[in-house]
Amino acid sequence: MISKEQFNKEIELIIANAIREDVGDGDHSSLSCIPATAQGKGKLLVKDNGIIAGVEFAKQVFAYVDPEMKVETLIEDGSDVKYGDIVFYVTGASQSILKAERLVLNAMQRMSAIATKTKLFVDLLDGTETKILDTRKTTPGIRALEKWAVKIGGGENHRFALYDMIMLKDNHIDFAGGITKAIEKTQNYLKETNRDLKIIVEARDLNEIEEILKTDGVYRILIDNFNYEDTRTAVKLIGDQCLTESSGGINEKTIRDYALCGVDYISSGALTHSVYNLDLSLKAVD
Repeated sequence: MISKEQFNKEIELIIANAIREDVGDGDHSSLSCIPATAQGKGKLLVKDNGIIAGVEFAKQVFAYVDPEMKVETLIEDGSDVKYGDIVFYVTGASQSILKAERLVLNAMQRMSAIATKTKLFVDLLDGTETKILDTRKTTPGIRALEKWAVKIGGGENHRFALYDMIMLKDNHIDFAGGITKAIEKTQNYLKETNRDLKIIVEARDLNEIEEILKTDGVYRILIDNFNYEDTRTAVKLIGDQCLTESSGGINEKTIRDYALCGVDYISSGALTHSVYNLDLSLKAVD
């Protein structure tokens, strides 16, 4: 994953772009009927059950829109919530609260859904040594938020993007002329460009596992779309030479069985691409 400094920069960019997109030259609905001097208070109301995520992000949004706004947090990120819970109160200029409202809700609803699904997968892995990973199958422009939500839900982040880790998948291997050539070319490229990036290589069958193992320097082997029996065989073949990761349509019904095959990681795009927003509302408080 990228550095904390770079991650924070991504969050700043998301906020700035989202406010630009939503507010434009002004929130004319509020400007037209609410005095600039009016002060107000709002509450973040939960209308669903799940894991809350995005509280810290919401604070950053409020601070960006108006540094004078104050947030009183009642429930922290990663906590279980139920219908009727109040996560926080925000006080400040009424116009400012309304300007920030939609971005806060959109982000928190999606982040909470991702955190809730991630926690479900984490719980299904309880008692095993396997960890759940996200993927790059994220919503364009808000990847940092979605990967943040995975962490809040108890999962781990895979690479952030194309630039912070090498992953040689089937198309890379085929275009490069085979697994061995792809790995050798990659290692030469890293030396020539003086880059220190970990290398993950995807295997489509046990023969490819054996070929990957002939070359040193591979950080993790992606055991992609294997059945349980072949996954167990692959794990035995790999041993301690490098880490292992299962992927390929793994869901709530199959995740534990794959973990019991002995893999170190299971990656799931479903954590971020197949979720339903947690229902949240920001309501004015008298």
